[in-house]
Amino acid sequence: MSDKLNHTLLDKCLVQLDQALRACVPGASQPQRSSPGQSQTENELSNTEKKLISGLMRINHTGEVCAQALYAGQAATAKLAEVRDSMHEAAKEETDHLAWCDERLEQMESRPSFLNPIWYGLSFGMGAIAGLAGDKWSLGFVAETEKQVCEHLEEHLKKLPIQDKKSRAILKQMIHDEKQHGEQAQAAGGAELPHIAKEAMVLLAKVMKKTTYHI
Repeated sequence: MSDKLNHTLLDKCLVQLDQALRACVPGASQPQRSSPGQSQTENELSNTEKKLISGLMRINHTGEVCAQALYAGQAATAKLAEVRDSMHEAAKEETDHLAWCDERLEQMESRPSFLNPIWYGLSFGMGAIAGLAGDKWSLGFVAETEKQVCEHLEEHLKKLPIQDKKSRAILKQMIHDEKQHGEQAQAAGGAELPHIAKEAMVLLAKVMKKTTYHI
């Protein structure tokens, strides 16, 4: 979706606000694909298991809110039109993940994190900075982000109750999509980030996971 129109600053701000609301307001994101969990049987779960599932899916939901913000920030500052378009395209697929996690939380009679607007703002800023640093760094940031996301999704798969087939199906599809996004970013010329940047991302992710599990 190359930007051929001359948008005013107000237009751009309204677009960003709309994207933020769609990401942060429960039920506002509409998936293009139906949830992988739909074809799976809902087995009986104890209250303790439901609480665990809710906490893990809340983290994953916030991760997808952050992904929407990161891509929006990078698209806003990307220099090349093809990079900007690839950010928009990846964000569309991430919208599916967001909606699937939201739906699973509702099935568990739970809710997304109250901290999502804060995480959205922080992530948008990080994405914008990565875009300003240059397209190769922006793409490298995507590749490293997706790598770390896949690692924490794999951890969640191990923690989920074995009988929770719905959440498992969702996470497996998310891992497949995230790996694809990371590979595409690398193939497009993404540069490997400095070690200190990777460590900072890991630290920030730990804070996010610890807070959003409960809040």
